[in-house]
Amino acid sequence: MNLTKLEHAAFVVDDAGARLIVDPGSFTTPITDAGGTVAVVITHEHPDHWTPEQLQRIQSINPNVRIFGPAGVAAAAEGFAVEVVAAGDEVEVAPFTLRFYGGRHAVIHPSIPVVDNVGVLINGSVYYGGDSFTVPEGVDVDVMAVPAGAPWLKISEVMDFASAVAPKRSFPTHEMVLSRIGKNMSNQRIASVVEAAGGEHFPLEPGESIEV
Repeated sequence: MNLTKLEHAAFVVDDAGARLIVDPGSFTTPITDAGGTVAVVITHEHPDHWTPEQLQRIQSINPNVRIFGPAGVAAAAEGFAVEVVAAGDEVEVAPFTLRFYGGRHAVIHPSIPVVDNVGVLINGSVYYGGDSFTVPEGVDVDVMAVPAGAPWLKISEVMDFASAVAPKRSFPTHEMVLSRIGKNMSNQRIASVVEAAGGEHFPLEPGESIEV
């Protein structure tokens, strides 16, 4: 499999031409190269993780694409056939196996509602928690998408999260809110804890890929 990072929280996993797209949101360049997409995972309803326009583009190329998300996404994405998933669910969309974790978005501020959020484990090896610090207990994670910057996190929490998951490899996500200096700093901090556990951090930029 090949994993390609897109802007912000979006990435694509490609397995012999079959594609899975995760969190195609408003901070991500319009996704037009979407042929072969069999599934889309939306971790939660915030617009930086999905937009109707992104889904429409993907669906226009792939009419049979399946869309997965928590109940909040299904309610927000009116007009789209979102299949509701929750923690503990496992779904097969060949060639992908998706297992879901968590359930709630990390707290941003007491004045802001906490929405549904699911993390996803792809083919037992690639883990992305969405906007949460949910650790997939008992899973030997090969590649972890690590959030690098957001209103709901501070870098010490990110470091604790990456340390708790202890992936073999990691790459940054959710970083379009950061300056170039901020991205460099977060990559250094993430690398420090991943490497301390024997792993390796890849500071991928949009369009860059790794084999998974």
